[in-house]
Amino acid sequence: MNQTAQKTQNRRKRPVRGEKPNRWRGLFGPDVPLSSPNVLVVDIGGNNVKVLATEQNESRKFPSGPKMTPQRMVAGVEKLAADWKYDVVSIGYPGRVDHNRPVAEPRNLGGGWTRFNFRAAFKRPVKIVNDAAMQALGSYRRGTMLFLGLGTGLGAALVVEGVIVQIELAHLAYKRGTYDDYLGNRGLERLGKKKWQRHVENCTNRLISVLHLDDVVIGGGNAKKLTRLPRGCRAGDNVYAFLGGFRLWEKLDGPHP
Repeated sequence: MNQTAQKTQNRRKRPVRGEKPNRWRGLFGPDVPLSSPNVLVVDIGGNNVKVLATEQNESRKFPSGPKMTPQRMVAGVEKLAADWKYDVVSIGYPGRVDHNRPVAEPRNLGGGWTRFNFRAAFKRPVKIVNDAAMQALGSYRRGTMLFLGLGTGLGAALVVEGVIVQIELAHLAYKRGTYDDYLGNRGLERLGKKKWQRHVENCTNRLISVLHLDDVVIGGGNAKKLTRLPRGCRAGDNVYAFLGGFRLWEKLDGPHP
């Protein structure tokens, strides 16, 4: 069991009587859709591709990088998941997605993603969303929630009453540049942690005021570099991308714990 799962497991709910024991159900709570259809979740990152399927106890991963094409991704996923049963596939994609397909090539991977037929390659129904949107859906609890992913750039997604609303905050004008210029890696390196954190807090407060949010989750690799979270925010966790992938095939009715 990895350290993240072990730490989070300490807060988990008691399993529902009669359920088949499963670490991921315990981690996310009894609402996690680990029933039919069996879902394979693929979380594509700049460094690794991570996978998890319904009723499996451990996620698996393999390296990605600048030479990772969609063909290589599918081959790697099928090799890792060869002994898993799954009916459908959810993909968290590190780039813009529109109408269930990538519309922009990823910055840190190889090419060919916007022209690739994922359904034909996996020979199963496929749902594709932006990776920030998938983690946002997995982190969702109630009302209108904003997810901010602090990483190489700024990732963002809204979830309104359980429905993903695609938004592009990274290129909004801010100060002498954009939100991405100040909250992404470039801003962190240029400004230093202390000033960077102030801009994270300022931008978050602006968004809370403008969007009338009920909940804000801050995740991404650089979230751990914050000495404190902005007021009214909670920390995200990359493992919730898997729950988001499961939820893509379920209808969310009302708030979730």
